[in-house]
Amino acid sequence: MLDEFYTLFHEIENSLSLINFFLPYIPIPANRRRDAARIKLKEILSETVRSRKRYNQVEEDALQNLIDSKYKDGRSISEDEVTGLMIGLIFAGEHTNSLSSAWTGSYLLNDAKCLMTAIEEQKKIIKKFGRRIDYHVLLEMYTLDRCIKEALRLHPTAPMLLRKVHKHFTVWTKEGHEYEIPAGHTIVSPTVLNHYIPYIYKDPEVYDPERFGPGREEDKVGGKFSYTSFSGGRHACPGEAYGYMQMKVIWSYLLRNYELKLLSPFPKEEWRKFALKPQGKVMVSYKIRQLA
Repeated sequence: MLDEFYTLFHEIENSLSLINFFLPYIPIPANRRRDAARIKLKEILSETVRSRKRYNQVEEDALQNLIDSKYKDGRSISEDEVTGLMIGLIFAGEHTNSLSSAWTGSYLLNDAKCLMTAIEEQKKIIKKFGRRIDYHVLLEMYTLDRCIKEALRLHPTAPMLLRKVHKHFTVWTKEGHEYEIPAGHTIVSPTVLNHYIPYIYKDPEVYDPERFGPGREEDKVGGKFSYTSFSGGRHACPGEAYGYMQMKVIWSYLLRNYELKLLSPFPKEEWRKFALKPQGKVMVSYKIRQLA
């Protein structure tokens, strides 16, 4: 099922453009393919759900957790809700992390100093823990963590965040301007601009993972919403910690086992897409090696 599932899922990804953010049902070919793919994905997942119920089969996975979930009033989640949530979970975890991993690698391979620092960290960790990679080992990859975080600052997966105002409030800018925010309005917070504010981030155009290191921690200068690649507040992404872990697994493995070189020019952003993916193909050469 993997090849078919991925192909269908890719059709949904291809429809994630800025025009669809504002006009999600515009009748263009990409949206027709998206809708057809979603119907087929729903059929595949629905058949799996029905099969488990038919044969009283219980698995230890996320799909089973959704099948067994209930609302506060005791009502079970419907089949449509299970399949919809499952597609949403896969999309949120796969699409964003693949893009962020690509940006992280592009920056590391484009900056010899950052790359060497990340490799040296892996050598120290191997010396301390051996070649195993587990949760506790990943927690000690501070340099790699900052490299990922800086790539996300420059290229957040969501270029803007939206919130509906439930209660009227007032804000004051750094310059002393006062703004009344009425209830019922929608606030748009442009992540792609916020992360380049110069009084928060020194030389904001420069890839500098150490800006998050001890003694600097520039993301905390302007308060808890200075860094919002995973959103913020009560609706912050619940998968943030998992996302960092996943990307550290990918890049710690690659740095340990391959000598990598960026062959293509450093990629530009694909602004036609809502998630700011690298434009074109990122070409990398690799040679097997093993850090000691």
